Amino acid sequence: MPPKRSGKGKSAVGRKPEAVKAGGRKKMARGAKSSGLVQFLQKPTCTTCRKARAYLEERGVALHFRDLDKQRLSPEELEKLIGDRDHNDFLNTRNDLYRDRKMKDNPPSREDAIQLMSQNPNLIRRPVVVAGGRVVLGFDPEEYDSI
Repeated sequence: MPPKRSGKGKSAVGRKPEAVKAGGRKKMARGAKSSGLVQFLQKPTCTTCRKARAYLEERGVALHFRDLDKQRLSPEELEKLIGDRDHNDFLNTRNDLYRDRKMKDNPPSREDAIQLMSQNPNLIRRPVVVAGGRVVLGFDPEEYDSI
C-alpha cells in the first residue's frame, strides 16, 4: 500500500480540505442552504473579509480558509477560478498597483492580470468565496444566502 500523502503544498482550489465548522455548530442556521464545503480565499487582516467571514459563520456555513498572502494562487489556479468571467472583475480597484498603473483607464490583458494577481495577491478582490462551482467576489450577503 502506498504511503498516505499529507496534501501539503497543494492548493485549496480543486482539493477537498478539512472544513472548519463555524462555532462548532452541527446544523445550518435557519434559512441557510447546505451546499457542502465553502472555500474562503482571504487576507485575514482585510476588513471586508472579516465581515464576510462573520456573516457566513453566523449562518453555520462550513468554511475552508486560505490566506492569499501565505498561499498565493498560481496562474493556473487563477485561470480556473476566473473561468469564462471577465478577469477585470477580479481586480481590487482599491489596490495601489491598480491605481499606479491606471488600470481603470488601461485594463490589463487577461494574461497580464493573471500574472499580476499571482505575484501580488493584494490585487485580487477579496474575499473570494467558492461554493458548488460558483464564485462570489467581495462581501455580497444576497449571493451568500443563495450558496
